[in-house]
Amino acid sequence: MKILFASCLLLLCGAIQASTDVDSAFRSGFANEDVVLDTNPRSAFWQGAPSVYAEVDNWGKMESAYRTNVRSRWTKNNLYLLFECPYEELYLNPSPHPAQETNELWNWDVAELFIGSDFDHIRRYKEFELSPQGEWVDLDINLDLPDHTLGWTWNSGIQVAARIDAKAKIWYGAMRIPFTALDTRPPVAGRTFRANLFRSQGPPGRHKSVTWKAPMSETFHTPEKFGLLELVTDKSK
Repeated sequence: MKILFASCLLLLCGAIQASTDVDSAFRSGFANEDVVLDTNPRSAFWQGAPSVYAEVDNWGKMESAYRTNVRSRWTKNNLYLLFECPYEELYLNPSPHPAQETNELWNWDVAELFIGSDFDHIRRYKEFELSPQGEWVDLDINLDLPDHTLGWTWNSGIQVAARIDAKAKIWYGAMRIPFTALDTRPPVAGRTFRANLFRSQGPPGRHKSVTWKAPMSETFHTPEKFGLLELVTDKSK
């Protein structure tokens, strides 16, 4: 009886772990061809793309007013994301230069992807940010360095597009990231990356942090709390 109970307990734990892994996955749907970036969620490219919501703060408290839909597609060359970001008040860089990388962009309103391919060294990953004004920054993060922001000089080849719908109070931001910046291996269906999604919203004093997987920390840079991004074949799942 004890052996039977122990076996059942192991099976139950395995089922719980499997469920947790599935629930932690953000799926990216395959697309046959690369496209010009667009920020219209109703476009043919984005329609029906798999999505998740960044909707909690750093400690897991719901932030319904800033519930951010994030869609994803992938091709043999690139990873695409589209952020749909409701806002109450934008906090924007007064001197934007979207044609070039903006260091310390995180001081303003941004949407962010943190993503890593190395499951053995989770403190190494990449960070990608874009603003409502189409500014961007990409960083090669190594948390074992005294200053992990030094990685902003790395260049991934990211492309971004953004627009603000002031009437609806939603801003949209799209990213296209070459897979060569993420992994030495070519992308295939079923491959997973460690990832998390974030937003910084609003001015100092009224600032909000919004995330997909709560870091349970003051900082977004908590890789042990990342979820998974999975490349899938079926575009509708």
